[in-house]
Amino acid sequence: MDGKLLVLPTETEERVRRRALNVCQEHLRKVVELARKIPQMIECFLKNDREKARQIYDEIRANKDEADNARRFVSNELAEIGAILISREDFLRFTDLANEIADLSEGIAFRLLQMMEHDWHVPTDIKKDLLKLSESVLEAVLKLRETVMVLSYSPEKAAEKAGDVELAERRVDELYRTLEIKILNSKLEIQALLLLWDILQLLEGSADKAEDAVEAARIISFMM
Repeated sequence: MDGKLLVLPTETEERVRRRALNVCQEHLRKVVELARKIPQMIECFLKNDREKARQIYDEIRANKDEADNARRFVSNELAEIGAILISREDFLRFTDLANEIADLSEGIAFRLLQMMEHDWHVPTDIKKDLLKLSESVLEAVLKLRETVMVLSYSPEKAAEKAGDVELAERRVDELYRTLEIKILNSKLEIQALLLLWDILQLLEGSADKAEDAVEAARIISFMM
């Protein structure tokens, strides 16, 4: 070399950013597929449909494996892209946060199934409130997906869409606090109380991760 720095064409950097975004979007699609099943699982809990709940739980475990594989693929792609993409750590952080939603969702499903298998009594009104909460969590995850899909063609629009995730997360917080007090005031068996409390925490945690992930997506939008 004659002492000059090797400058990669702008088109190359833009192409690898698109490649990184595409694999992140595919991973998020797997996470969303899994998250959609949580309200379905809680509907089974509400109806005490154990057979359907077991089927959905098996589907959730399979979806979790797919999400984990997609997350590893993102890591491999980013490693292959290498130093060409300066912002690769931001893409990886986004995927790690999104994958935590999948982890939490599997934990929710496991606890729900255990409550059904052990036939621990939970009042119908608490089950209905739990369903509402799960639907609000799913709404936050869906808004996250919308934000990331818009990144493909309008980073500016994605920044606007990110606010929808924050609004959805606030709604989750409101429902969470109300249900938290209701559960504490209920006269549940200790096993049911502890598992319900775990489920509540995991649902709120899923919405929090969606909000954290959208912040990571917002940073990515500045680079697209």
